[in-house]
Amino acid sequence: MIIRVRSPEGMHRVEVGLNDTLRILLEKLAPLMRAPTADAIVLTRDARGQEILAEFECSLVSLGLKHGDMVFANVAASARPSAEPNESNNTAVGTTQAPRESAMRVQQDAVDCELEHESGLIPRPRDTMCTHGARAMCEYCLPIEPYDAAYLEEHNIKHMSFQAYLRKVLSDHKIRGDISGAVPANFALPLEEPEYGVRPKCPGAHAPWPAGICSKCQPSAVTLQRQPFRMVDNVEFASRSVVDTLLEFWRVSRCQRFGLMYGRYEVSRDVPLGVKAVVEAVYEPSQGCEEDGVRVNVGPELDAEVARADAAAAACGMQLVGMVFTDLTPAAEPGKVLYRRHADSYFMTSLECRLAAYMQEQRPSACRWARAGRFGSKFVTCCVSGNADGGIDITAWQVSNSAQAMHRADLVVPSSVPSKMCVQEATATRYVPDVFYRYINEYKLSVTANAKPAFPIEYLLVTLTHGFPLEPHPAFRATEPFAVENRQHVHNVQTLGALKRHIVGALDSSERLALVLADFHLLVYMFGLDLLGAEEVAMIGRVVSEPMEAAQRAEELMAMSGWQTLVLMLREAADSELDPHGSVAAGSSAAGSSAAGSSATSSSAPAAVSEPWACRHCTFVNEGSATSCEMCALPQD
Repeated sequence: MIIRVRSPEGMHRVEVGLNDTLRILLEKLAPLMRAPTADAIVLTRDARGQEILAEFECSLVSLGLKHGDMVFANVAASARPSAEPNESNNTAVGTTQAPRESAMRVQQDAVDCELEHESGLIPRPRDTMCTHGARAMCEYCLPIEPYDAAYLEEHNIKHMSFQAYLRKVLSDHKIRGDISGAVPANFALPLEEPEYGVRPKCPGAHAPWPAGICSKCQPSAVTLQRQPFRMVDNVEFASRSVVDTLLEFWRVSRCQRFGLMYGRYEVSRDVPLGVKAVVEAVYEPSQGCEEDGVRVNVGPELDAEVARADAAAAACGMQLVGMVFTDLTPAAEPGKVLYRRHADSYFMTSLECRLAAYMQEQRPSACRWARAGRFGSKFVTCCVSGNADGGIDITAWQVSNSAQAMHRADLVVPSSVPSKMCVQEATATRYVPDVFYRYINEYKLSVTANAKPAFPIEYLLVTLTHGFPLEPHPAFRATEPFAVENRQHVHNVQTLGALKRHIVGALDSSERLALVLADFHLLVYMFGLDLLGAEEVAMIGRVVSEPMEAAQRAEELMAMSGWQTLVLMLREAADSELDPHGSVAAGSSAAGSSAAGSSATSSSAPAAVSEPWACRHCTFVNEGSATSCEMCALPQD
């Protein structure tokens, strides 16, 4: 019999036998469609691709196909040959492989693998309309899907979790419940990130962009709308000291501060199939601080600092989960701050939105159900600002996948109005498609407006919840904190002398040593000295990550040769040699800071007379003999 197959290459007439299986039909169809393998072909009964034929070993007759029937075929996007591999995507896999092989190579986060084993169904209690017995169910008490619209509206969930959104997409392909198994063969991966740039390798017969363009490589118009899902649902700070350490800098200097949050991702039970980012520590990279903002140089220097912090976090089983910054202005009333971020002003500035898009783009989330092997990002952004009561509060955000795509295509730029994002002008090398957004006008009607020259950044934001645990059990539990990095101008300096006082004084007890080592800032500084081997670093990480066995791990650490060498060097060196201006500190890349002053734990302590000191009001570095600042004339104390 003859089966008609309609594909993007045209109509094919394939002759098969009555007892032939579906796999034989695909093998005969593969050379006609120029598919790499038979498994790369997606065969459906309808043109919309909703009813997929995947029973490869079943005969065509048993599938209901008869002579003259027409089916629809397409080659999976992840299996189409590519003229050039995508080198900028580290999580993507080879585009010439079948979807099943591509999905097997993607290493997802542990929290995603854990959630894939769950069905996600939401149980419901017995309803008053139920008339059945205790062991039966009906439409009133049957469990509902995690993406049920009525449930989300009832519980005021504005954005469903990513795993719930994934289940909604897979339900269209008849895949429900536990999705932890292998991706079905001959299955088109459903997730794909938006792309608003010109296709680099166009199959059309014209010169590459910007010399030529056609409808195949030209991006479509962009219509901005609220993203229905979010990659992370909640941000949980392991303890209040994590935020208080960041606020301490503002309380002393009245300058804003920026930090990178380290922790882990866990399952959140507050929303169906939810994910939460647990923040254990905040690393403060080199930055210029002002009363109205911070300056962070994004480049090789920042990458080197982040690499050192990443290594310390990885040893403790953690990773970079987001960034946090302060935006605080004292109010006239003592103890209060101004309420600046609200519905009548802005929640997040366009500059912060672009920085969040850049950071999320640098840290994509691996997903085996996405055609590129990546989908969105779990990187979160937190802002510490004032609330309506004059207190200090935290807001958590992410930018949408559309915001990442617009940043990737260089379509937007921050504006002077904090709540507006500008659309770039088209140039000879930059193609800018039409950008629209929808809003409700004064007549309660949905209206489409042109986003040029600027549009509200609310269309690019995804709101998250935040909080603190009722019973905190932080991983970094040191009672005497080590000096925080890059706080030289408030007389808080990390030195080998401070390291000696922390380490040597705790060597008499393994319990005390384990408590001292549970300090993220201490670990980053100590690992940056490059005096410990991989075994010692791994053991220190186990001291932090295994609190129930921390004392035993500390004893094992004290017996290691690399640790004993570090302790011997600290004991033999005099305190004067461990001063920031001494030979030992000057020879160390981590302790050779250009800032003056000793490693005082209190920022209000005056600097030594013989040393230069930084003004705590304007950060100007004065001569050691001066008692008042030469720049602002304020006293040193």
